[in-house]
Amino acid sequence: MNIKNILLVALLLLTSEIHGQRAEQNIRLLDADNAMPIIGATFEYEQQKGVSDENGTIAFVFKAGQSMRLSHIIYGVWTLDADQVQNAVENQIYYRKSRTVNLHPVTIIAMKTRLHSEELVSLEYEERMAHDAATILNQIPAFNSIRKSGNYGFDPVFRGFKYDQLNVVLNGAQSATTACPNRMDPPTSQMAPNMMDRIEILKGPYSLRYGTGFGATINFIPAKLRFTATPEMYGRVSLGYESNGNIPRGEAQIGFSGDQFDLSLFGSWSQGDDYKAGNGETVQADFKRGSFGANLGIKLSSKQQLRLSAVNNQARDADFPALPMDLRIDDTWMFNARHDIQFDKAKLKSWNTTVFGSFVDHLMDNQLKPINPRTINTSTRAETYNYGGRTEGIWKFANGDLYAGADLRVEGAEGIRIREFLAGPMAGKTFEDNAWQQGRISKTGVFGEYQLMSDNFSYVFSARLEMNQSNINDPSVEFTNVYAKTQEIQINPNFSLGILKPIGESIQTGLWLGRAQRSGSLTERFINYFPVGQDPFEMIGNPQLNPEVNHQVDLTFVWSKGKTAINVDLFAAYLQDYISSVIDTTLSPRLPASPGVRRFINIKDAYKTGFEVRWTQQLPIGLQQTLALAYTYAQDLDGNEPLPEIAPLDLRYVLSGSYLQNKLKPEASLRYVTRQGRISQEFGETKTPSFSLLDVKIGYSFTDQLIGKVGINNLFNENYYEHLNRSVRGTNSPIFAPGRNFLVNVSFLF
Repeated sequence: MNIKNILLVALLLLTSEIHGQRAEQNIRLLDADNAMPIIGATFEYEQQKGVSDENGTIAFVFKAGQSMRLSHIIYGVWTLDADQVQNAVENQIYYRKSRTVNLHPVTIIAMKTRLHSEELVSLEYEERMAHDAATILNQIPAFNSIRKSGNYGFDPVFRGFKYDQLNVVLNGAQSATTACPNRMDPPTSQMAPNMMDRIEILKGPYSLRYGTGFGATINFIPAKLRFTATPEMYGRVSLGYESNGNIPRGEAQIGFSGDQFDLSLFGSWSQGDDYKAGNGETVQADFKRGSFGANLGIKLSSKQQLRLSAVNNQARDADFPALPMDLRIDDTWMFNARHDIQFDKAKLKSWNTTVFGSFVDHLMDNQLKPINPRTINTSTRAETYNYGGRTEGIWKFANGDLYAGADLRVEGAEGIRIREFLAGPMAGKTFEDNAWQQGRISKTGVFGEYQLMSDNFSYVFSARLEMNQSNINDPSVEFTNVYAKTQEIQINPNFSLGILKPIGESIQTGLWLGRAQRSGSLTERFINYFPVGQDPFEMIGNPQLNPEVNHQVDLTFVWSKGKTAINVDLFAAYLQDYISSVIDTTLSPRLPASPGVRRFINIKDAYKTGFEVRWTQQLPIGLQQTLALAYTYAQDLDGNEPLPEIAPLDLRYVLSGSYLQNKLKPEASLRYVTRQGRISQEFGETKTPSFSLLDVKIGYSFTDQLIGKVGINNLFNENYYEHLNRSVRGTNSPIFAPGRNFLVNVSFLF
């Protein structure tokens, strides 16, 4: 071979090598759970940038020793080091799990069967034994509860928003309508914790897919279906006991799964007696509560699945010292069917449809009240229904995701109060009062949400248009004498915009703007001379209420680096036609002992503002500390006084440890709540003193299957009560919280 040929061969080899170095490499980005392509992920690699296509593929020229930064609206921001890039190039596939939180200002409560979690608030197996889901929400400083009982029926309040201003749903669709006019059975009390995987609190009026989240949406999400290649059995059994109130608890699950099915059965039971407050005073708190249910998952094909569920909640003989009657019987059935299908189409990726029904049968009376002499027997049997459906499609585009669908929710209530006079001039006479007048509300909505990602910003556009129809089917004469027209149709537009901006790899900022419009609830429109408010005044609904409107803004800041993370959320809400009530001296009460009548009205202007802060830090020697606080300031601009039932500043500090390969878990938590001096004179509120609490717990994992925990709540036996606790009926004494309380829990998993 002459020199010319040698040089030619060398040139060809060199050119081939250079071409090989410059050849584009392809990596498919796939979802780790379902292997679906991750469309619209952006990447930065040396000086190269790009976006994954409809197959989830990114193309780039490989350079040894270089890291890659990727970002996606659902999957977050992450970095592959040089070795990971090399491995992905060789395999031509990279799997990424979606984030467990979405882009909205959100708090995630995850229910785990182990003693550790990376979620914002970690719930353990003992929370699955809780008989009231509101007690779980109260672990978050921004939440408090209206309490009319020592141990049951806590009604959550978030940033001062309450009742129907909070959208409480199961798996994004189903809810339950309270049957008791006094809300002994709020929707959160019907959400069985031992059937849930996690709880999402979507702050503000920004997430509109699941309904009009006027102040927030509380979404209870059940555990995912599990299909296994070979048949297997799984489950758990948990037992607990609390000394103060003599409260035994228990819950269990047993499941059977296979390639085409997943069947699980759940059950829980709790009961308690009166407890002692910190000053030794006995607080009426008897209750019995059980939940029983089943989930059946069927894999119809490789891309379709059907989920069926049924839950029966039972409550018996629950004391409500702040109310004229106690809960005697509450039976609730909740049915749900959901169908999911995946598509391989260019844009449309999945579709889900849910139908549901919730039915409550409630009885309350005064037979358990220590009345002497007993001059009257009263009872109310009430029934409610809440049924409907929801359908939603998900489309994936190059730089964003579209969620769009429609829903329907119909709710109604009926109930008669019976008053039997035993003494006095009315002795022997019986009167019937029509509490709900068979009120009915139908909500039909269409909604959409588009999540768009660019190189420097992420955007979330949400909108909902809802038609609200209301009427009563059994009007009372005393009600129609006040309101001749009881039927209304209202159109409620809702929309929001979120803008998120990452700053480097450690900081993300967000601006959220929203407008939500909500029509009045069954109580606000149709309650018929019942004392259902904060004071003893009877209340009459107003079917002609204007929808209330919330204009809200949230500023969010997240900083995370190394072992430290800080979350800050500042919010402000301007409220128009805010639904409240005033004393109407032109109306006469039904009961002689009542001081008068309140009528629901619209307040022209009001506002709320406040903040939430959370700081988490990993410390040396296996320790972690968390500091969280929340505060809300609210003002009635018409009446020039504070809005009622606004909790004061709440601060939590938790110091926890992990030792012996995560088997030993000690924890100490401190809570400090400031004095609440901003009170509503219109509603007869009183100032609330500050208080401090210290709880200590220690958990131990004996094996991977056997877990135990012991602890003491309110270690120093503080005598205290929350600002939102109601007063014992007939006194000015509030319902005091439990004093020192010893607890023990154990759970066995299989």
